[in-house]
Amino acid sequence: MELMITKLLGFILVLTRVSAFFLVTPLFSGDILPARIKAAIILLISIFFASVAPSLIDFSQISELEAFFLICSEMIYGLAMGLITILIYSAVKVAGQMIEREMGLAMSEILDPITGESAESLSILIDMLFILFFLSANGHQMLLLILSKSYQVFPAGEVTSVLALVEGIIKAGSVMLIAGLRLAAPMLCVFLVLLVVLAVFSRLMPDMDILFISMPLRVGMGLLMLGIFLPFINQFVSEFADWMGKLIPL
Repeated sequence: MELMITKLLGFILVLTRVSAFFLVTPLFSGDILPARIKAAIILLISIFFASVAPSLIDFSQISELEAFFLICSEMIYGLAMGLITILIYSAVKVAGQMIEREMGLAMSEILDPITGESAESLSILIDMLFILFFLSANGHQMLLLILSKSYQVFPAGEVTSVLALVEGIIKAGSVMLIAGLRLAAPMLCVFLVLLVVLAVFSRLMPDMDILFISMPLRVGMGLLMLGIFLPFINQFVSEFADWMGKLIPL
């Protein structure tokens, strides 16, 4: 009976970290997958890691209060890893919003199936393309590898380093802004040149309705440049994996 309780507590700790990580990760946090499928995936992954993950604590010797604090520690670590993932992924959303505002499509909002919130249509398109590239580049395997390494650094039942988690979250926030600007920079430069050209034409021909002409030009130029720079999203996916490995405290 005591052995069963010990095994159960070890499994609960693993389940807590895995659940906290995946429930805030962009691929799982939205409404793309049904709740039952999410629960089944998390349960299977937890069973696997519970059977192979190292543990430095004799669970039979700890009290109920200590077990509660260990569960809270696992939840904090899983949530922090997931939050870092969200911050890095948000670079794609930031880039999409920048581009869409320059195209004049900021008012076109629909439901984002990834986050479950209202978002601009072009931003959602870029998000979905990123998810497709991410999965085609075996990004789901990368997430499992991150979980595996986390158990090598912080075995189940070990108190996590809050300072390392906070440092990783702060760095992820800065990476989000820089990466989002890098993704949007080429198209923003094109829109800047287009605005300068339109400004020159408005000076040369004051009677010309620049607003009427600029709207289709901005939308058409934006779609054209989006098709040209689409391969760079695939390059960003590989950089995304590197940032994940560096920022998550492993």
